[in-house]
Amino acid sequence: MSANILKPTILALSMLFLGPAATITQAQQPATSYPAMAALEGYLMPDRDAEIALAKSAAPEALSSEAEILVLDRDGYHTAIQGKNGFTCVVERGWMSPLDAPDFWNPKLRGPVCYNPPAVRTILPYTILRTKLILSGKSKTEMAQSILASLAAGQLPPPEPGSMSYMMSKNGYLGDGPGHWHPHLMFHLPRMGATVWGANLPGSPVLLNDAFTEGPEPESIFMVPIDHWSDGTPSHEAGSDDHQH
Repeated sequence: MSANILKPTILALSMLFLGPAATITQAQQPATSYPAMAALEGYLMPDRDAEIALAKSAAPEALSSEAEILVLDRDGYHTAIQGKNGFTCVVERGWMSPLDAPDFWNPKLRGPVCYNPPAVRTILPYTILRTKLILSGKSKTEMAQSILASLAAGQLPPPEPGSMSYMMSKNGYLGDGPGHWHPHLMFHLPRMGATVWGANLPGSPVLLNDAFTEGPEPESIFMVPIDHWSDGTPSHEAGSDDHQH
């Protein structure tokens, strides 16, 4: 769920992400330290229906109701619901954050995200691969090296034009610093600086998180916060955690 949230991402980037917010300061970073991976059970959601519902909450029902839904198992993501519209919704975990993000191993992080068809083809594969590598026992460094090797071998795609994703769930948890943060859209592009999109400038709605070093994925994630959650409620209502930002 980052702007390399949940990657991203995460999240993010995005979560990246996937802290996703370019406005998050060091003072808002979590006091809790997560130096290593916790027990696997901490990352899993025992209630499969709850994970499906959380994944769907990433986007408006008009999109998520016909999207493919993935859920996390002990060996990686598996399809829980076959999709009809080309979108895929998934709840990303902390290891989709930038490698130096404080929440990388945070077992509480849940980053619901819905990818559009171009992102399903060219961004989601990194989520699938990162997750498989981490669950197979790879360290951060080993995971990154494996992704870079796959890229060099032409086994992973660059971001396809038009790749974007929705992170509009009021029930997500993007880390101990950002909490729920804000509902937002993410645009996945080949690596580029903030100035290309006018990001992070006074009055610009576009954000690019440059607080962390980039991960191995060949992308930058530009984010645009919006004013309502996927259920249509205003983002300043309960669940927005606006007091943290």
